[in-house]
Amino acid sequence: MPIDTSKFFDSIRIKPKKAAARQPAVAREAVPCQWPDCKNKGTHRAPKGRENAREYWQFCLDHVREYNQSYNFFSGMNAEAVARYQKDALTGHRPTWKMGANTAKRGTGSAEGDLSGASDPFSVFAEINGRGSWRPGPEAAPKAETRKVFNAERKALQVMGLGPDATLEEVKVKYKALVKQHHPDANGGDRSTEDRLIEIIKAYNYLKTVVRA
Repeated sequence: MPIDTSKFFDSIRIKPKKAAARQPAVAREAVPCQWPDCKNKGTHRAPKGRENAREYWQFCLDHVREYNQSYNFFSGMNAEAVARYQKDALTGHRPTWKMGANTAKRGTGSAEGDLSGASDPFSVFAEINGRGSWRPGPEAAPKAETRKVFNAERKALQVMGLGPDATLEEVKVKYKALVKQHHPDANGGDRSTEDRLIEIIKAYNYLKTVVRA
């Protein structure tokens, strides 16, 4: 059935657009052109000037064209003031500062010193292994070794999870703990850590020949 034959067709109402509802009555009603001695309707707006940015003249089409041709936003400003205005316009005429001009006290130069007073409720900056201080980065000076450690020995110690100053007794204790942890018999026959166990055994066999008691 066509909609225009329905008994409900005449009851349909269309809500006015919100923008039109908010539009002031003076804008909907054409006002006279504000150009001197002009009797036409002022259907076009033109800005009054830099100091009155939110105020407008109401002109007819011919006079708004004539007004725009002679309009100069920077009228009354010298070249220096124009250049300063254009520069400020890049930041929306909001105040700006140079980098570091309004910062707090200068940093100490180290990560630990700069973060010593930082709020850390979730321990983001805390040491992963439990120490409550900042962990030095790779650029920090390495810990001095008490004896000369060659690359092969250093790699074997890393496999065992030991430091360069570990004694032979510490190597043996660590070896027993790692074998017990990774042996298939201790994991219900699971052989997924077998490769890791082989690395541990090789590292131990090497370390017990070079590490001092």
